Amino acid sequence: MQIVTSIDDLRALTRATRRDGGSIGLVPTMGNLHAGHHSLVALARERASLVVASVFVNPTQFGPNEDFARYPRTPDEDARGLAAHGCDVLFLPDVATMYPLGADDGVRVCVPGLSDVLEGAIRPGHFDGVATVVSKLFNLVQPDVAVFGRKDYQQLLVIRRLVLDLCFGIEIVGAPIVREEGGLAMSSRNQYLDAGQRQAAREVHATLRAMVGEFREGERPLEAIEAGASRRLVEAGFAPDYAVFRNATTLAIPGPDVREGLVALVAARFGGVRLIDNLAVDDPAP
Repeated sequence: MQIVTSIDDLRALTRATRRDGGSIGLVPTMGNLHAGHHSLVALARERASLVVASVFVNPTQFGPNEDFARYPRTPDEDARGLAAHGCDVLFLPDVATMYPLGADDGVRVCVPGLSDVLEGAIRPGHFDGVATVVSKLFNLVQPDVAVFGRKDYQQLLVIRRLVLDLCFGIEIVGAPIVREEGGLAMSSRNQYLDAGQRQAAREVHATLRAMVGEFREGERPLEAIEAGASRRLVEAGFAPDYAVFRNATTLAIPGPDVREGLVALVAARFGGVRLIDNLAVDDPAP
């Protein structure tokens, strides 16, 4: 695996691949990689002859009171893990490379509508930062396919809309969520939980399973299921931001008679750590 930090070196590698008739897969990450990230690389490996993974902690998607400064940075471990799981190129830029005019003064990309609800309402500007850095990476790498995890479900929808509306011509693959034993969705922030908290954090996935199970029974309105899910999280020691059903494509609030095409989403704080997860109502094994 080659490690590059400059745009010129990155483009030299991608140009060579294009010249030889190859295809390019991109896996954008913020580093501190785990098995969930490695599964994204495996999916890209199936679809492309050159797999590029980026590791960049993007400052523009963090709010003023969020954890940018303490976000775990483990480039050496990340490189070893990527090399072991089939990555060809690790792009490891610094902030000046990604934001030559500065992170505060550069061009911003906004995906309206999808960026303003749920996570976007709680973290204003977050998805503008995501859309901006992903647009930059798409421009730099010019991949044929890019792989993103479904754990960040709203982010995946934002990126799909971005690609469609800006005519990028990139296949976006949503990778299944990789879970720890007991159902906790793998996340770099899980390391902030101690052993007991990690055990208790399984309640997020359990709540989603319960929401989808109740929905399938069809005996209670969605609002009642959502309210019950929030109470369950509070009783388990969480501070929920939301526990809701939404249209799986638009994140619109569903009507009372809608029975398909929905996703259940939860965001909750626990032990100082914010956890997010989701489950489609048509998932065969809730």
